[in-house]
Amino acid sequence: MNKVYRSYLGQGYYGCIVPPVIKRNVIENPGWITQYTPYQAELAQGRLESLMNYQTMIVDLTGLDIANASLLDEGTAAAEAVTLSYRMFRGKRNKYFIDEGIHSNSLAVIKTRAKFLNIDIVTGSYQDFVLTDDVCGVMLQYPNNDGIINNYHDIIQQAKGLKIPVAMATDLLALTILKSPGELGASIAFGNSQRFGVPMGCGGPHAAFFAVKDELKKQMPGRLVGKSWDQYGVPTYRLALQTREQFIRREKATSNICTAQALLANVSAMYAVYHGPKGLKDIAMEVHKATVLLAEGLRLLGWTINNETVFDTIMISNGDISTDEIQRRCDEKKINIRHYGDGTYGVSLDETVIGSDLIDLLYVFGANEEEAASVLYSVSDADSNVSITGSGHERETPYLTHPVFNSYHSETKLLRYMKELENRDLSLCHSMIPLGSCTMKLNPTSALLPVSLPQFNTIHPYVPSNQTTGYQSLIDELESHLCSITGYDKFSFQPNSGAQGEYAGLCAILAYLRDKGEGQRDICLIPASAHGTNPASAIMAGLKVVEIPMNKEGEVTKDSFKQKIEEAGDKLATIMVTYPSTSGVFEDSIREVCDMVHYYGGQVYVDGANLNAQVGLCRPGDYGGDVSHLNLHKTFCIPHGGGGPGMGPIGVKAHLAPYLPGHPVTGPNPLKSFGTVSSAAWGSASIIPVSWAYILMMGSKGLKKASEIAIVNANYMAARLKGHYNILFRGTNGFNAHEFILDTRCFKNTSGIEAIDIAKRMQDYGFHAPTVSWPVSNTLMIEPTESEGKAELDRYCDALISIRQEISEVEEGKYDIKNNVLKNAPHPMYLVTASNWPFPYSREKAAFPAEWLNPYNKVWTGSARANDVHGDRNLVATHNQELKPLR
Repeated sequence: MNKVYRSYLGQGYYGCIVPPVIKRNVIENPGWITQYTPYQAELAQGRLESLMNYQTMIVDLTGLDIANASLLDEGTAAAEAVTLSYRMFRGKRNKYFIDEGIHSNSLAVIKTRAKFLNIDIVTGSYQDFVLTDDVCGVMLQYPNNDGIINNYHDIIQQAKGLKIPVAMATDLLALTILKSPGELGASIAFGNSQRFGVPMGCGGPHAAFFAVKDELKKQMPGRLVGKSWDQYGVPTYRLALQTREQFIRREKATSNICTAQALLANVSAMYAVYHGPKGLKDIAMEVHKATVLLAEGLRLLGWTINNETVFDTIMISNGDISTDEIQRRCDEKKINIRHYGDGTYGVSLDETVIGSDLIDLLYVFGANEEEAASVLYSVSDADSNVSITGSGHERETPYLTHPVFNSYHSETKLLRYMKELENRDLSLCHSMIPLGSCTMKLNPTSALLPVSLPQFNTIHPYVPSNQTTGYQSLIDELESHLCSITGYDKFSFQPNSGAQGEYAGLCAILAYLRDKGEGQRDICLIPASAHGTNPASAIMAGLKVVEIPMNKEGEVTKDSFKQKIEEAGDKLATIMVTYPSTSGVFEDSIREVCDMVHYYGGQVYVDGANLNAQVGLCRPGDYGGDVSHLNLHKTFCIPHGGGGPGMGPIGVKAHLAPYLPGHPVTGPNPLKSFGTVSSAAWGSASIIPVSWAYILMMGSKGLKKASEIAIVNANYMAARLKGHYNILFRGTNGFNAHEFILDTRCFKNTSGIEAIDIAKRMQDYGFHAPTVSWPVSNTLMIEPTESEGKAELDRYCDALISIRQEISEVEEGKYDIKNNVLKNAPHPMYLVTASNWPFPYSREKAAFPAEWLNPYNKVWTGSARANDVHGDRNLVATHNQELKPLR
């Protein structure tokens, strides 16, 4: 039902050629798409190296010092740049200047974020704006939204004089031939890496990039991959500066981002590895050459080109053909161009463009078929005044000089490199990943098939609505199903992560309260057991967080809720609760708590992270929820992608529907929308078909059975393990929900063993650890999901029971408290096969501790235990840096 046109709409989205070797072996490969976030670094060395490739690529092309491992989208990155600059001045400067050449979608996301933090956004021409000492930051688009490559020298120098950070939104492909933001004096650079091998997908998912100068590294949002040594002096990758993980910092968080776009960042990194610096520059020059040829051809046809210097985008005006005739010709050729509404048009080219496309574009602007070909072949780019050549904007500094970008330029070499990295990771291809609260379940192959269809993944997000009727029908159907599942009345699919959904839901609540004249309501109550992104999202929305403490059993009691609700009084805006709770139980008082909140005039936000225990059994909208985000990458089977993508659509009751997110380019725009949270109207639209297909194929009976089996599986495992470990919390009837917590705190006193030691030892058994030290420190939270059969559940239980016996051996004095199989875990292949074996236990005990393990099915860790302290103190975040020696 979707119409696939050739779209030359630009504005941050471009057609690209996805190398089939990458499409087949990364995008469509469960060995790359089914891992979780690399918190257990030893089992994630492959994707961590690939993300280091990504960070190195971004640093080289932007000319800055350090980059993160991606953000959600360009609009989010733009908003993070604004808030980073605002924080630098500790709120003493609240004016932020943005040049009018910024992408409109980025500006919309920024304005939403700024509104709730009381940041004053000023837009205008960079040439006219006068910087003053109340300005906290400057943002410039390079090239800008209309394709113009401006000379920003003067405003950047003014900003430097006032110590104002300059953020530049930019284009990676353009930076292969344009001077880098770092050379120009920017402190921050961000943008979208989509055109490096990731289809447009009607808006996502795509990996945004974010780079900063060294002095801003501790303020940078998102995840950062760093390199350190393992405990035996072998280089290893790991997540660095983990205090940046916002769920740890809770209400002290500077951002609520707790995920990335790891899968898409890996695709873009592989694209750069495959093409290398010369190949990327060749692609950029072909795009630029085609743009210049089109510009000169249009001039011959009598049109005016409004740009002085261009990379891939031109503005066209002063023609003698009507807008209706232009549109008729576009429809005839199935082409989309930008209409400014005043007789001016925009065209953005990309690497998919060939000669016949240029001929068709000349036809659109008035030439007949024969004349278009003649014009094209008569023009030259050599002396064009819009060319970058000789403009002073040309890049002269090298980039991508590291061997990884200069070694894999044949399909054979790249294929082997990708497989080498894949083999250093543990994914759902190997075993269950029972991370509590993360719901690592089957990603059905049948549901993944639509992601690769061109009718879904080649569509520009800003095409006219008559070209996306298939998407609209699919989303309408999915919305109807989700409303039925949750008891809500309306959904927005714009949020492209769970945390983004939290933020959007809170903003809708605030907009509703303010519209009622209750703007004084600014308190958000959050249980101590809640997801850490909850308080971070509340802070971003401008709310005051009040924590509701847990009792010694780890529960938040009804009396605790009542006390805090009454204390908040008429300042109560909302309460954020997770159901079932993060203690792994269905709390009996949930309806009473919701009723209390409503009685005092507040709204109830139900975190949807644990919906996998509810589908078909109970509905948030029935027991008192006003709004929830749903993690489509959890309950509804979109792959986690090694740390992203995610989807966090929000469902609301009818009274909040008018306040849902809107979009400045394509809509929809609810009557009283609070603003925009993502770059595209439907967020990461191209992966929505996964959840749609899953729900339709399961049906209501299948979805209910899945929830029941998830709960049964968790309780079966808890029953098998309770004689060996203490189960921390049980419900009033003695059962858990879909997850449960093993209390491992007692082992520290009896044997020196902690939860992290058990987690590392699980790797030797071929398993990913459960969630470590959350929501209770030094515990393990297990969520098996419904996807695993009894044999796999038993294997996992057997591994934990065997580890308990190993702990007993330490407790009994058989092994030293500091030198035992758990403290030394994991045991990588290089250690087990070394000629020297210095440990008091056998190689077999180290590497093959269970009867099901043998040399043919062993999943070896990529390294021994990483030295996090050394890595954080001596940060190495690109391939261009050298590791400092261990002391």
